[in-house]
Amino acid sequence: MGLRSRLGRARDAWSSHLATVRASEVVDEHIWQELGDALILADVGVATADELLDEVRQRVGREGVDDVDGVLEILKSVLVDRLGGADRSLALGGSPSVWLFVGVNGVGKTTTIGKLGGREAAAGRHLVFAAGDTFRAAAADQLAMWADRAGAPVVRGAEGADPSSVIFDAVEHAAARGADLVLADTAGRVHTKSNLMDELAKVRRVAEKGSGTVTETLLVIDATTGQNGLIQARQFAEVAAVTGIVLTKLDGSARGGIVVAVQEDLGIPVKLVGVGEGADDLVEFDPVDFVDALFAVDMTA
Repeated sequence: MGLRSRLGRARDAWSSHLATVRASEVVDEHIWQELGDALILADVGVATADELLDEVRQRVGREGVDDVDGVLEILKSVLVDRLGGADRSLALGGSPSVWLFVGVNGVGKTTTIGKLGGREAAAGRHLVFAAGDTFRAAAADQLAMWADRAGAPVVRGAEGADPSSVIFDAVEHAAARGADLVLADTAGRVHTKSNLMDELAKVRRVAEKGSGTVTETLLVIDATTGQNGLIQARQFAEVAAVTGIVLTKLDGSARGGIVVAVQEDLGIPVKLVGVGEGADDLVEFDPVDFVDALFAVDMTA
């Protein structure tokens, strides 16, 4: 199933914001104002919206486009160009490799780990799950459930234990078993408290002190939080050497522009998107499919 049928309300919101643009008959200054407003309302962000608008206007002028549909086709092309070109693969290369998952509570971090673990296990990789969110027993229990489904062990500590020590132990356990990959949950503490962000930086350092190599640090963001999610992303990227973004709940009330905003602002690729509750609803992000899906309602109306 492609993104077109999975984006749901994100696609509908994007289409509604562009409705006034599509209803116009001429390309004039009013159109550019409406298009700029639509991009901002879609959570692209003011600075990125201005940059996109400038690029589209320049291309419209160079190519002599004089109709609204042509303007929107150029917008699609510009969005694909902006989102494309990044390496979205998930890196392996340690013995074991370690993938750290970071983000605030409630964004779907543990579920993301579980779904990705299932996929990696199905691909034949030997996994160890690390329940590094030691401040919420429910998170460790949930991770243990996912580990069981993947046929993999989970290493967990006592409630309130040092998250770094749990992840370190999981890496050593994986090395002893000859496992390929450690999937490590981390505490999803509030990002505005500097001591807790320092704790996250410590997790990153300690995870590499033993036998493993951190090859991915994936920041999980709830797409429905919009620009607040972008603020979180900046905070985490500063301390955790983030290598990729996972946007969850993109099938919900998210406005699709947040994908553009996050990647443009941070220069970090969106690697995976969550588009449903099922185990198979964590999918690799494809810029062409995504942009086509956003414009699909209008293009087929």
